[in-house]
Amino acid sequence: MVRKVLVCAFLAGIILVGSFEGQQAKAADKEQKEKTVETKKIKIETNMGDIVIELNEEKAPVTVANFIRYAEEGFFNGTIFHRVIKNFMIQGGGFKEDMQKKRTHSAIINEASNGLKNDKGTIAMARTNNPNSATSQFFINHKDNDSLNYVEGRNPGYTVFGTVVEGMDVVNKIAAVKTTRKAGMGDVPVEPVVMKSVTVVSGK
Repeated sequence: MVRKVLVCAFLAGIILVGSFEGQQAKAADKEQKEKTVETKKIKIETNMGDIVIELNEEKAPVTVANFIRYAEEGFFNGTIFHRVIKNFMIQGGGFKEDMQKKRTHSAIINEASNGLKNDKGTIAMARTNNPNSATSQFFINHKDNDSLNYVEGRNPGYTVFGTVVEGMDVVNKIAAVKTTRKAGMGDVPVEPVVMKSVTVVSGK
């Protein structure tokens, strides 16, 4: 009887150890898969230098997919930063050097309630007074712009979908350029700040 009890306990121990090792293996496999998922980054090559931005696909999936679509179509190539306000933001992605507005795809939903803030160095979608009107235009915050953040029931906010990881010095240089009034718009750089290309550089 004692022998049978000992054998059963021994077998139970083997099962428990095997189960624990299996759980550890699954956890390790999951962790490895998460590490191998590369975060998407885009590079904005301008005539004043390059800016690399890490996109947050988890928090803003629709916005990131929309931006990448425009980038892969070459839409941004040759567009300008047409609105520049130091200590506020630099905005672009919709106008050519001659100040002609480019045709876009349909507007996307506002994802500003995703918890991401319009802090300095983040990229967000520009829009009209309609929260769900963003298309191709975006801006890079040049300071912490709390007034642009989502507040439930009070402020629909502006969707943040990434962060500058390289080239903040370029953002600072662009923010400091002289501006004028052109084609009925204010805060337009006197010398065009051109996006030569906008490309996905990782996480394809």
